[in-house]
Amino acid sequence: MSPGPASAPHGGGRADHGERHHVDFPDDFLWGSATSAHQVEGGNTNNDWWDFEHDPASLARESSGDGIDHFHRYADDFALLASLGHNTHRLSMEWSRIEPAPGEFSRAALLHYRRVLTALRDTGMTAFVTLHHFTLPRWFASRGGWLAPDAVAVFARYCRHVTAELGELMPFVCTVNEPQMVALHGYLEGCHPPGITNPMKWRRVGEVLVDAHFAAVRAVRATSDARVGLAVQLPLLVPADAGPESAGFRAVRYEIVDRHLDELTGPDTGDWLGVQYYRKQWVDPASPALFVPPPPGTPLTQMGWAVHPDGLRRMLHRAARTGLPLYVTENGIATGDDTERLDYLATHLAALARARAEGVDVRGYLHWSAFDNFEWSEGYRPRFGLIAVGDDFVRTPRPSAHAFARLARTGRLDALHEPGERTPSP
Repeated sequence: MSPGPASAPHGGGRADHGERHHVDFPDDFLWGSATSAHQVEGGNTNNDWWDFEHDPASLARESSGDGIDHFHRYADDFALLASLGHNTHRLSMEWSRIEPAPGEFSRAALLHYRRVLTALRDTGMTAFVTLHHFTLPRWFASRGGWLAPDAVAVFARYCRHVTAELGELMPFVCTVNEPQMVALHGYLEGCHPPGITNPMKWRRVGEVLVDAHFAAVRAVRATSDARVGLAVQLPLLVPADAGPESAGFRAVRYEIVDRHLDELTGPDTGDWLGVQYYRKQWVDPASPALFVPPPPGTPLTQMGWAVHPDGLRRMLHRAARTGLPLYVTENGIATGDDTERLDYLATHLAALARARAEGVDVRGYLHWSAFDNFEWSEGYRPRFGLIAVGDDFVRTPRPSAHAFARLARTGRLDALHEPGERTPSP
């Protein structure tokens, strides 16, 4: 059953500033940002990513190390985000902390995450909690990871235990973050653990993760009243040549987009769908890499990703065909120029507003990311954060963070460009 729109956690409606403006988003729209445990906590030494980062043969640039020390600074981080107008926040549980050995659940880790979720609730922000965001416990990975015969059952056991313990603090639960990218990066491109480049295993893991989502939905529903969903990355894929779509192009699109949308049917589908959009990509099925670089002159981010705002609108329409309420659970830009970030926000949120005006049921937007953090194989070089983090872990909101706060408080796109509170440089 699909839930109704979430009510605004801060209640009351928006302040009347003495002049009525056009409002682009409703009062109950959810505004916030996202993180994941391994990217911000620091010290997650018992998972497959820690091993991958420290393997000289891997494609990882550096170790996650101390992260941004969010493991100890979470309460202050949440208070800062709430002060910047956020009414929701997405974060993840670190499976390797919670279940450090098969079937052995850490009371200390569960109590830590209870404190984290309580602190988040106490700020008035709504929690979106991801159960699997890329990292696997070392023991799970060593047994074959997602290709182990009992991988789905073991994952469901973990999901059931976490929501039984903490479910009352989880209004929204995400089962798996970007299953297509888990498969693509880890089993075809080799830039994420386990570093495999095998087309058959790529497709097989994609199938397994569909089953893992369904099993996790059942586990969550058996133990809590949380609204449970899936977060999928949906790039706008186009053929590299100008001709009609080929069978090869459609096969690639199936693995990256269509499988994870078209198979969301039946009683275990979930209550909502998270859409994560960053870029347009050109597909060449004849290339071992499947993709070709963007055409010359295309605006690019620090990640080399092609900026194409209307792709967000188009992929929201594609996701809406599932019939599920939608939340944008990630969208953002890696850039050293905060003016670019503000422009990215303005153009992509305009595309989101247009999709809503065209009838797409989008109920929230969570920016990636809240803070500069560890960006997987790229390390700490890419700057995605609304908030800069220095070597001393000092947090400094960028001008874009204050602009986003004005938007969140008013629901108006034009508020992004209005003069507001002091906007210190990072």
